[in-house]
Amino acid sequence: MDLSIIGYDLAGAWTKTAATAEELLSYKNPSGISWINVDGLEKPDEINHLAEFFKIHPLTVEDILDTEQRPKAEEFDDYLFITLKAVNPNAVLDFEQISLVVTDNTVITFQEKPGDYFDGIRRRILNNAGRIRRMGADYLAYAIMDAVVDEYFVILDTLGSGIEEFEERAIDAGDRDFIQDIQKVKQDLLRVRRVVWPLRESLSVLMRMESKRISDALEPFLKDLHDNIIQAVETVESYRELIAGVMEINLSSMSNRMNNVMKVLTIISTIFIPLTFIVGVYGMNFTHMPELEYPYAYPIVMGVMALVAIGMIIFFKRRRWL
Repeated sequence: MDLSIIGYDLAGAWTKTAATAEELLSYKNPSGISWINVDGLEKPDEINHLAEFFKIHPLTVEDILDTEQRPKAEEFDDYLFITLKAVNPNAVLDFEQISLVVTDNTVITFQEKPGDYFDGIRRRILNNAGRIRRMGADYLAYAIMDAVVDEYFVILDTLGSGIEEFEERAIDAGDRDFIQDIQKVKQDLLRVRRVVWPLRESLSVLMRMESKRISDALEPFLKDLHDNIIQAVETVESYRELIAGVMEINLSSMSNRMNNVMKVLTIISTIFIPLTFIVGVYGMNFTHMPELEYPYAYPIVMGVMALVAIGMIIFFKRRRWL
């Protein structure tokens, strides 16, 4: 578990790391805004120490440690609690839980796994870029959630590029991995959907929440974030429809190929029906049978069979069955 804190105000900003929660709290900025980051959940005792200091409810601590939580937003007497799923930067399409506790002047982030993509936010704080240093703790929480949502679109762009390739592969008869690959993308989209849909609901709750910890100045930013989530939801749904359409194209292509194969086999069988009849008639073991003693009987029968086959082929071509 890694513990770090960033403190800032209009005058300046600084960052510290600590080995224990007690050491971390000694660095807390009493006058400005503090961002405490807990990287990893392996030491519940340290998390409980932070919970006692900030009066975090035991049920909230349980939700922080339970990494299978749905994204949600709740308000307590002393803080706001927000949990959402973030893309793990160390793996492909692996999600981790990010929990935020927002007080009047402190934001605490609890990350399930090491590593994140919040360095851009840290640089903006330390370099006084953007509006973070001029806003409150609620804007910092928004910036963290916005960074998480931005990564959703990176994942969706990657999945979208893969779906475009499937449209070309759908009619390729020699692509034996098509079904397996498209099912994997379909499962990935389902995982993204399970992450995005609940976050839309929790942001709606956050926007309707009349909390003193959410300033009026933050409302436009929350609305913009909510619109981005809706866009992500619509993108997921459109990709799912595209995959369904691609699978239908593949099934239609396979059906057409099967129909063509059956058509050729049926025509071949139809051509051989009269030939089989002729061979069957002249293959009967009767002593008195016409043309059996005729010297040219065999070539005549073979010629008749050839003429029958050619005639049937010409007939099928004229009817455009071939």
